Parts: sequence; C-alpha cells; structure tokens
Amino acid sequence: MSIFVNFTKTQRLDFLNFLEFKITDVIDIVLVAVLLYYIYKLVRGTVAINIFIGIVIVWALWKLTELLQMKMISSMVGGFMNIGLIALIIVFQQEIRKFLLMIGSTNFASKRNFIRHFKFLRQEALPTDTNVDALVGACKNMGQSKTGAILVIERTNNLDVIKSSGDKMNIEITQPIIESIFYKNSPLHDGAAIIQDNYITATRVILPVSNERNIPLRFGLRHRAAVGITEKTDAVCLVVSEETGLISYIKGGEFVLYKGLEQLTELIKKDLA
Repeated sequence: MSIFVNFTKTQRLDFLNFLEFKITDVIDIVLVAVLLYYIYKLVRGTVAINIFIGIVIVWALWKLTELLQMKMISSMVGGFMNIGLIALIIVFQQEIRKFLLMIGSTNFASKRNFIRHFKFLRQEALPTDTNVDALVGACKNMGQSKTGAILVIERTNNLDVIKSSGDKMNIEITQPIIESIFYKNSPLHDGAAIIQDNYITATRVILPVSNERNIPLRFGLRHRAAVGITEKTDAVCLVVSEETGLISYIKGGEFVLYKGLEQLTELIKKDLA
C-alpha cells in the first residue's frame, strides 16, 4: 500500500513539474510573445491576418492533442503542420520579406539607432539633416493647387536600384525647387522624386506598385506606388493627390494618420531622426 502511495505522489510531482518556472522559461515566453506581436503587426489589415489566426488555432490544437496523448489526430495535425511549411512560405512571402527587411534595416552599428529601438528609453527626437519644413510646405502648396506629387525619403536602405529608373540629380532641398519639379508643365513631374539627406538625388523615378487589395479604390497609382516602395524598403513617402489635394504620409506599407501639418512635420522628423 505504501509503495502505491509513494508511486502516486511521485507521479503527481512529475505532472506538476511544468509549474516550476525558471528564469529561462520567463525569457522564452517573453520572446515568443514579442515575436507573435511583431508577426501580428506585419499581417494586420491584410488578408493574411485570417490565415495567421487559423495557423495559431491549428498549432494550439496540435499541442493540445499531444498533451492529451491523442496520437492519431496529433500525428495527422502534426503532419499537416510539417508539410504545410512550404505552403506557408509561399502565402506569407510578402510578410516574410518585410520581417527580414525590418531586421536587416536595424543599424546596430549606430548607437543612436540602437537606443531608439527601446521605446522605454524615452529620448528626445534627434535632429535630421532633411529640411522637412520645406517638404511639408511644398506639399501644402501643391495640395492647394491640386498638383500631384510623390516624394520618397530614403532612410537606411539604399535606393540606388530604384534611382536608376529615373534621372539622377543632386539638388539641395528648397520649397520652390520641389514645387517646380512637380509643376504640371515640367518635364520632371511624372514619377517620383527621391530625397536623401537634404538633397533631391533623382526625379522621374518609376516605383514598384503594390498589389495590396485593401488599399481603398479612391487612391490611385501614386498611392499604390508609395505603398509598394515602403513595403519593400524602410523609406517613407509623402503623396499629394491630384484629385483631392490631400497629403498622405505612408510608412511600412501603411497610411499614417495625422491631425494637421504640424503633427505631420513632427512625425517625419521623428522617423528620420
């Protein structure tokens, strides 16, 4: 009888072993939570979000059947998860590219950029070399005259391949220069202008157009091109609509909302800092 009781206690203690948390377990949980959060941010607002939720549900079912030792259904679901890996890579190829780009764009060699990634270290926005006030002022005037424009502001990713599709320039940014480039009778107005530091380095640039279906139909090719380039690089874009005169700010393939031009200016300066 005592042997049976001892065996039962030992079995119960073995079952409760998973409740013994180590510091590595806490770190493991935090890292998984952060990873899932960033994956969610990448697929949020896209068709892939439903697929992502479905994968999480199937994965949870798989682990539950393994815990309950339901071998048949566990092996079936496990086989599906293993074989479906290639299909997932195909489905999420755009999101995987954005995720790898986000990691590769982190410039850890720069102390300033490294500290900026930790939001809890609240530091003041560092100054940028780009004359953001001139950019926003030009967009304001072009919006009032309903002059279409698209400005691509380069950050850490090199845009030389994109620049090669247009005319190379080396003009310091001023408000009149930007407005003259996109003037309707200007030979340079068609296409995008690339901004690097405080210089316009290319005009009439052809940008990759996004195939994202969630972009509202009221937005034309300029906006789709801005979404496309910000999906593939870490650049940010300012787009002036020729139909409405509204100014759009696009970052990471998404439209960034703002309340006024002052807030827009601060957002751009913060992103470029």
